[in-house]
Amino acid sequence: MEQAIMELRQAHMRWGPRKLKRLLERDQPGRRWPAASTIGALLKREGLVVARRKRRKTAPYTDPLGHADECNRVWCADFKGWFRTGNGERIDPLTITDAYSRYLLRSQAVEKTDTARVQAIFEAAFREYGLPQAIRTDNGAPFASTALAGLSRLAVWWIKLGIVPERIEAGHPEQNGRHERMHRTLKQEVATPPAANRRAQQRELERFRQEYNQVRPHEALGMQTPAGVYRPSAREFPRRLPEIEYPEGMEVRSIHAHGHFRWKKRHDVFLTEVLWGERIGLLPRDERWYDVYFGPVLLARFDGGQRRVVPLPQGVSFVMARAGAGDASPSPAPLPLDGAAAVENEKVSGMSPV
Repeated sequence: MEQAIMELRQAHMRWGPRKLKRLLERDQPGRRWPAASTIGALLKREGLVVARRKRRKTAPYTDPLGHADECNRVWCADFKGWFRTGNGERIDPLTITDAYSRYLLRSQAVEKTDTARVQAIFEAAFREYGLPQAIRTDNGAPFASTALAGLSRLAVWWIKLGIVPERIEAGHPEQNGRHERMHRTLKQEVATPPAANRRAQQRELERFRQEYNQVRPHEALGMQTPAGVYRPSAREFPRRLPEIEYPEGMEVRSIHAHGHFRWKKRHDVFLTEVLWGERIGLLPRDERWYDVYFGPVLLARFDGGQRRVVPLPQGVSFVMARAGAGDASPSPAPLPLDGAAAVENEKVSGMSPV
């Protein structure tokens, strides 16, 4: 029995006693295995305990993914910090997880962290697993940009697919804590030390993905594996990208070259080049002010009298209603149409509520 425990430990040097015990019970259910504390004492006695560096503890972010209460409610995505292989090639792994089940959907090294390559990886994931309701990322490219409301071409594509972009606050990785914790494990398993070259590193990334999903028990899942919890989405990736439709009562405008839309048939108003070729909806608030929407997402306000676009006020709790039934997103990301009441009484650039 002790030999079996030590062999398993040597195969998974960074797994704790509880994970080892769960795997032993799962693979050999007919045997009575000792308590996790006894396994821990055995490993320490045999010199198989890896000392961990103590991490400074910070105050936890209050339930940052509380609305991720089922599979595909929220996916999380990010780039694991880049590193170099043994022959000096740069590796930028793009990772995508399901927040509820912790299922690692993709762990793919990309040659460039641009929109085209990242979108191709997301499309492959969508075709395999279906569409999530929301995707949570940081504010880096290509997930976001410095354009109006932080929109990027990737975010525009997500919105047209019916996916809400969620963005964490700058400098607050704990708001995507489940994904960051997975990154720490990934770094330990595949990047210390890295593989010899890009092809070997991708094999290691895929090996880690399979083990993380199929073998490694997760305490947050009641010691189940992510594969035992995750279920694909019922929302399939469409054969054709749907065009956005706007309800009656909205004035629809097309965004032309250089990011302008036409107003009163004679004025060009700049919105954002990111939406070039797309259509926006203007929802009247009164005779002067309009809410500017791209699909169900509130982007800004438009002063029809002065012909100027006014960004949404900072510090507003943007309710991701489609992503979480009233749970607040941690960042001033675009606001879905059915959550627009959250900013109804906010001031715009010092003006009175409109």
